[in-house]
Amino acid sequence: MKIISWLVFAASLLLFSSVYISPEYFQYVGLLPFFIPLILLLNLFLLVILILSWRKLAILPFLVLLIGYKFFIATFQINPKNEGAEGLKILTYNAHMFYYNPKSEVSSDSNVLSWLQEQPADIKVFQEFLQDNTTPSKDALKILGKDSNYKVAYHITDGNPRKRSNGLAIFSKFPIINDGKIFNTQGTNGAIFADILVNKDTIRIYNAHLESMSINSQGLENLEGFKENYRQTLGKLQRGSLARNKQLKILMEHMSNSPHPLILMGDLNEIPYSYAYFKLGENYESAFETAGRGFGFTYNRVLFFLRIDHIFSSKKLRAIQYKTHREVDYSDHYPVSATFTWDGFGQ
Repeated sequence: MKIISWLVFAASLLLFSSVYISPEYFQYVGLLPFFIPLILLLNLFLLVILILSWRKLAILPFLVLLIGYKFFIATFQINPKNEGAEGLKILTYNAHMFYYNPKSEVSSDSNVLSWLQEQPADIKVFQEFLQDNTTPSKDALKILGKDSNYKVAYHITDGNPRKRSNGLAIFSKFPIINDGKIFNTQGTNGAIFADILVNKDTIRIYNAHLESMSINSQGLENLEGFKENYRQTLGKLQRGSLARNKQLKILMEHMSNSPHPLILMGDLNEIPYSYAYFKLGENYESAFETAGRGFGFTYNRVLFFLRIDHIFSSKKLRAIQYKTHREVDYSDHYPVSATFTWDGFGQ
């Protein structure tokens, strides 16, 4: 038991330290944080066993759990709901081109567009946003923008702007006084920003979709599929981690030069135990940690336990409400909303 306890202790510290190491220095480090929840559970189990056995070695798993408290905070929250809170209401959603429906070949775009139209958020941002100029009922920019009295900043990442295109979009009830593109990969990934005049204050909104994990969820639904796909999946995770690290550096440099308080939201494709998540947490507040409840999982596939859609903000902005809309089943992601306030809001 002594050897096992010390091995688990050493492995725990190794995994905890991995979130502070950039994938550019060790390309496989991005895979290690996936094991943090397991090592936490193992230490919890070990602590109970050692306490019941009256072993002094119980101090080791106790120290691990104490050191790893930040991972518990990033995983689970019990903040009040505050659903009626007053403030700047925002929503982020990877819309999956508005066409995802696992049980039918019929597109569900009209249903999801109706749901999004009805949402009261002051600012709505979308990743994998499909704009179809060929069919009025699928003209998302018009339906969610002009028809709903929202201003729009839309930047194409792929497609034909006259017919069908996809990209990143920011919709706002407040005036958009400036916007731009930070980067894109000529596919679905990229990052944009918009400066929005909220009463007398200007807030910079970032909408980001970092490199996808590209996990074949269906191939991992059973043991045989897992055996066939796990090597390929690990390779994709490793390559994706490297690509996201490069994109994160570009994004964070742009954010560091923002002249206004900012809110970053989108599909970052990073779990709460990643280098990217902890790097962002050095200078910005996680809305989930400040105002979230439960686990806040945002992935709508077989790997349901992933939270990869995030909202971060400048520290002068305070998240007072946060919700994952698990009732919205149109995409492979769930929408996430939050409410922010700050000193002088509404004046």
